[in-house]
Amino acid sequence: MNIKILDSWLREYLETKANPQEIAEKLSLTSVSVERVEPFGAASVKDFVYDIEITTNRPDLMSVVGLAREAATILPQFDIEAKFIEPKFQNVSNKARLELEIITDSKLVNRLCAIALDISVKESPEYIKKRLEATGINPHNNLIDVTNYVMREIGHPMHAFDYDKLKAFKKLIIREAKTGEKIVDLHGDEHTLKGGDIVADDGTGTIIDLLGIMGTFNSAVDDSTKRVLLFVDNDNQHKIRKTSMSLGLRSEAAVLNEKGVDPEKAYEAILRGVDLLEKIADGKVISEVFDAYPNKPTERIVSVTEEKIKSVIGIEIPFKTSSKILSDLGFEVTTGKNEIKTKVPSWRANDVEIPEDLVEEIARVYGYFRLPSILTQSIDVKPYSESCDQFYFELRVREALKYWSFTEIYTYPMVSEDLLEVATKDAVTIKNPLTLDRVYMRTTLIPSLLEAARENKNRQELKIFEISNVYHKKQKALPEEKLMFAAILKNPKADFFELKGIVEAVFSDLGIKVYEFRNAESGARGASIYIGKTYAGEIEQLEADIVDFELDFEVLRTNASLAKIYTPVSKFPESSEDLRFEIDPDLIGVDETIPYQKIVKTIKEQSSLIKDISLLDVYKNKKTFHIVYQSNERNLTNEDLTELREKITSALKKHFKAEPA
Repeated sequence: MNIKILDSWLREYLETKANPQEIAEKLSLTSVSVERVEPFGAASVKDFVYDIEITTNRPDLMSVVGLAREAATILPQFDIEAKFIEPKFQNVSNKARLELEIITDSKLVNRLCAIALDISVKESPEYIKKRLEATGINPHNNLIDVTNYVMREIGHPMHAFDYDKLKAFKKLIIREAKTGEKIVDLHGDEHTLKGGDIVADDGTGTIIDLLGIMGTFNSAVDDSTKRVLLFVDNDNQHKIRKTSMSLGLRSEAAVLNEKGVDPEKAYEAILRGVDLLEKIADGKVISEVFDAYPNKPTERIVSVTEEKIKSVIGIEIPFKTSSKILSDLGFEVTTGKNEIKTKVPSWRANDVEIPEDLVEEIARVYGYFRLPSILTQSIDVKPYSESCDQFYFELRVREALKYWSFTEIYTYPMVSEDLLEVATKDAVTIKNPLTLDRVYMRTTLIPSLLEAARENKNRQELKIFEISNVYHKKQKALPEEKLMFAAILKNPKADFFELKGIVEAVFSDLGIKVYEFRNAESGARGASIYIGKTYAGEIEQLEADIVDFELDFEVLRTNASLAKIYTPVSKFPESSEDLRFEIDPDLIGVDETIPYQKIVKTIKEQSSLIKDISLLDVYKNKKTFHIVYQSNERNLTNEDLTELREKITSALKKHFKAEPA
């Protein structure tokens, strides 16, 4: 949020000898960001305008009074004298009741103040027009200008109705709009309401105001207005935001109201409005102030100890300084021996809730720039190692898959019931889903990848992968987030063994040497993957043209190794031979689906001279293995090879009842 105000206007509530540049500099160091200070007006009456950025948690600073209070607190920290001039306006003495019944709804309205006046519509005085122009508001007439002037000065939006247009119906009902109701705003634009919007009804069903956002054309003041109803409404901020965004009506009143304006300022705004109308519009009060206050904020007490202030900020700030800072900011302060007890002012009720909030106020006003720059000392910081860096391994896998022609994709973690792999009661359910088809948090990546593959129907060949979180429900706790790595291979000749090769290549790149592919636990056509004795994931032939795998990335990371071992090339030649074994389940009773890796492992265990084994051929129940032998110390003889062959044959017969074929 940004606000522009004149220096001369600010000084009506701030007494100081500081020049505009000093005020801007000190505010920027400790509070709001003053983006620029520019001259305004003729040289003979030169003034300055501040262009200030306000954070959304501080709507109280979107006003001249709020900024004056802030500046009066901050300037003394730089040894510049400053005093805040509290605004005081005379109370209304008229006791006549409004000739209008106002019916409010406590679910919609926090506070509503209104008062009727006889007025004379004319042009505003030059100083009011000048101040409004400087702040970016175009002057209209004295009635409209007063509402804008009060909003900028006090910080609470207000509205002016033509009292005679309302009085004809003698009723004003605050209610929720029905779906499809229409209004015409002050600019003559028609809007269709979506329902639930806060509106004012004249008792006949006709909407005469879109509360907190903009008035309607049928109750607006004009040059013929003789009596006016000043109206200040403090409404449900969430409904204001929803209506303003859905209709595209981003008035300044809406922007302020949706941030949670202080309802205590509503009465103050009414008194200031009366004061100005009496001065510039020949105003004469003809009613009492109507004040309905169904949702008065509860009093909030927040305390902080001297020890807490020191532990959070890191340095010792004098106790009296801390107390004075909070007192100058508007907190009602009571000090004990080592504790500051505060009553939070109404305009900070949505912002200050815990002791740390008080510490933040003390620290920023005291000046963050005054705090020493000291690096936190630690004796437990370990030197950086890629082997402990999860992001390094993620990047390594991504790079590898990229060079193997895979494309990385990102899919939504929210899925529909159709894509869930578990019962809905076992899934994490989103309370406020973006759409009705994205209600659950996924428990696996595969359905999301399959959805992406099926949406690309024009592509017969596809190689995609994703590294992302899945979510598992936990009772009475936040869900477990688990990083998974999944990929899909799609083509008319998609082969289980091709994707299995990709998995093995990933393991090789990560330095994972001990792994095993077992018969799929799910019973599907595929394999369960184990690293050591730890289950790592699944690989499966899902359809004739689609193969996929999904791995637990944490299991990969914890078993990954960057260690490199140099193995010298042997000076002695290799010897190789092909051995065929017959496995006949009908005659021997051995399952022909014995994993190839188990056979290879058994063969390798027979001697360190066995350097490499590959499956050369499979025909029915016969398997042919190509075996390479080599020694680093001598040439192998025929006797060596015969001994090795016998050991291999004996081992396979013992473990798998396999016979040479």
